[in-house]
Amino acid sequence: MKTVIESENARRVADLTRDYEALGEQLDRRGIDIAAIKDRAKGFGVAVPSWGTGTGGTRFARFPGDGEPRNIFDKLDDCGVIHAMTAATPKVSLHIPWDKADPAEMKAKAEEHGLGFDAMNSNTFQDQPDQAHSYKFGSLSHTDAATRQQAVDHNIECIEIGQTLGSNALTVWIGDGANFPGQTHMGQQFDRYMQSMQAIYAALPEDWQIFSEHKIYEPAFYSTVVQDWGTSLMIAQELGERAKCLVDLGHHAPNVNIEMIVSRLIRAGKLGGFHFNDSKYGDDDLDSGTIEPYRLFLVWNELVDAESPDLNLAHMIDQSHNVTDPIESLMISAIEIQRAYVQASLVQRDVLAGYQAENDALMASATLRRAFRTDVEPILQMARLEVGAAIDPVMTYRASGYRANVGQIRPKVSGAGGGIV
Repeated sequence: MKTVIESENARRVADLTRDYEALGEQLDRRGIDIAAIKDRAKGFGVAVPSWGTGTGGTRFARFPGDGEPRNIFDKLDDCGVIHAMTAATPKVSLHIPWDKADPAEMKAKAEEHGLGFDAMNSNTFQDQPDQAHSYKFGSLSHTDAATRQQAVDHNIECIEIGQTLGSNALTVWIGDGANFPGQTHMGQQFDRYMQSMQAIYAALPEDWQIFSEHKIYEPAFYSTVVQDWGTSLMIAQELGERAKCLVDLGHHAPNVNIEMIVSRLIRAGKLGGFHFNDSKYGDDDLDSGTIEPYRLFLVWNELVDAESPDLNLAHMIDQSHNVTDPIESLMISAIEIQRAYVQASLVQRDVLAGYQAENDALMASATLRRAFRTDVEPILQMARLEVGAAIDPVMTYRASGYRANVGQIRPKVSGAGGGIV
């Protein structure tokens, strides 16, 4: 892979140098040091979801692609390619039991690719072949105590696996809710959920955090136990200091001001991290930056504005890829998330603060747009070049023939079943 990257970069470096120098002159006129911005790009990282390396599906069908990963070790190989190409995805977020294997072997495979592990993700939204109790009518909030305990035990197991891998956080998303009015007692259901979460929180190691992830709907369509950021904040505040809120960009009602939610959670000291994706109609259906790149920028504007050593967030991608090569989509998403971060780093905050103090709405907005409209591609490309990654990750990946090569050894998985996972 290294040889292919070097060869492809050699074809592009002359043009990149000219573009980078031209952008540097433009930024210098604004009083911005391009080298400092490039260093910020180099220091950026977003975690890749292990489950994102395979083809997703709709509620009706799944159409498998060539060379899809057969197990977590194949997934880690694919994640290694993504990081080699982009230098922006140094960690992997695992989903248990999908990724259940010997932790020592997983850690050794990750180290081969220079990868670490981000937050662990539990799964109590679907039944597994060997489990005693079904989650059809809930998990952590189920009316049956034994089912709730089974879900609690699973989350604790995820923590134990994560400890051996070097993770330090657990993300809890549940599909619990109701499909019909009157199906559940909403207050009692939430109380049961909190009791379960308190049991999981009690099992957290001292250096771990737990993230509550909200979602407005699905798979329960009438009501959802953890449906919005207010409920997520309530959970985090009741659980304790090491409980935080995770914001998934695809889990909100249309037109919700997500960047304001980010600001509020920062103020409360309860923002824990993100699942980045983009959405037109449903959840996790598109690569980051596909539909609303400006909103992605505005989220990062709040994060950059609030930067501090105390704001140590988990940044993760969470997407389902139905018609693209998952590796290519994950590379594109990582780059677009990094792009929004770099663009937000160009905001002239003293200028913006002045316009805000003067209530100059037009020029305050224009200050943000100027940063957003700046083509920072040369900065991203130069940052990749200097750390040995690909100037053009997608085209270099295609030139490597990686997908065709793994397609020879990984059989295509049947697409007969449905499912949105």
